[in-house]
This record gives sequence, structure tokens and C-alpha cells, in this order.
Amino acid sequence: MIRKILMAAAAVLTFSSVSFAAGAHDGLVCTGCHDIHYAKDSFIFAVAANKVATSPSTKKNYSGVTALCLGCHADAEHGGMGIKPISQHTTHPFGTPPNPKVARVPRALLRDSKMDCVSCHDPHPSNPNYRYLRTDTKGGSEMQYFCAMCHPAKADASVSNQAMKTLKVFTSMDESKGPTTSTVGELTSAPDAGPAETAPAAAPAAAPKK
Repeated sequence: MIRKILMAAAAVLTFSSVSFAAGAHDGLVCTGCHDIHYAKDSFIFAVAANKVATSPSTKKNYSGVTALCLGCHADAEHGGMGIKPISQHTTHPFGTPPNPKVARVPRALLRDSKMDCVSCHDPHPSNPNYRYLRTDTKGGSEMQYFCAMCHPAKADASVSNQAMKTLKVFTSMDESKGPTTSTVGELTSAPDAGPAETAPAAAPAAAPKK
């Protein structure tokens, strides 16, 4: 618990002293989120997944990447470290399958058929976009194109058409390709991003002495 508090305090101090072009993760080195030898969860995460916060829609605990993100980005009452916490009740739905009547999400943005935090954000410092969004919103001034990526029927026709044809969606998740951008059409025809990694396996128990 003391280690968690110290980590949270260090992160807050770091965030407050750095000017960020894209998002607060720029103030961290790789080991701010990942622990090379003493990982607490999947993706060699330095912070254990949140096992307290629950989805308002399913009433179940979050899993996968969402639970990892909420290890930091939920308040202490809901199992997080209080670093830029979000409320599950007042934010865009996440951690659940999208309702096809509400959103037409490109399959490549889903993980296990669910909207995850990384459906909208790519949290790595190679992402130059505002608040680590997957598209360039010109500092938040052109959010309509970002929203039209999944809600084309609700946006102005000119916005939807431009989003479908020219919007570039960033990803750093495939190291074999490096940081890349794809069109919405390319993402729609691509497969689901698949399940998150599993947590590091525990060392096997020693065999009993005969």
C-alpha cells in the first residue's frame, strides 16, 4: 500500500512539472507503466489490474486492458491510484461490446468484441495525437471526425464522408510494423484485435520430496 501511494505521488509530481503535447504519459519512461522483472499483471504492467471497479451496464468487474488502465485511472475507492481518475458512470461506455444500433465500431478497434480503453486511445508516447486519441483532432477542435468514425449515421454527411475516406487512425500495437496509421475502411475489414495477454505465469511448485 505504501509503495502504491509513493508511486501515485511521484506520478502526480511528474505530471505537474512537465508540459505535455499529447498526454500525461509523456512524463513517464517505459518503466512508469511496465516493470521488466517484477510485473504485477499482463503486458508486464507495473501496476496490478483493477479488481474493484465494476461496469455500470454489466455490474461485473472489468477485465483485459481496461482493468489495467483503471489500475491507475480510477480513484482509490474504486480500486485505482487516483491518477487522473475517470468515472464509469459519466464517461463514454467502455469494457463492454458496443451496441450496433448506437455505434458501428471498426472491428480492429475491438478486443474480444469489446470497446476497450485502447479502442479510443493509444497510450504510448509515439502517439502524437491530443490526449493519445487514435486520430488527430487538432487539439480537440475537430472531435466530430473522431466521433464519426464509429457514429457515421449521427454526424453531418460531409463529416462522415470525410472521416470514412481520409481519417487516419494511429496504432503502435504491432511492433513488426512500427507506429502506423490506417483508414477507417482498412480497420473495418481487419479482424478483432483479439484478447489481451495473460498475466505472467507463476513459477511451478517444487515437486514433493520422496
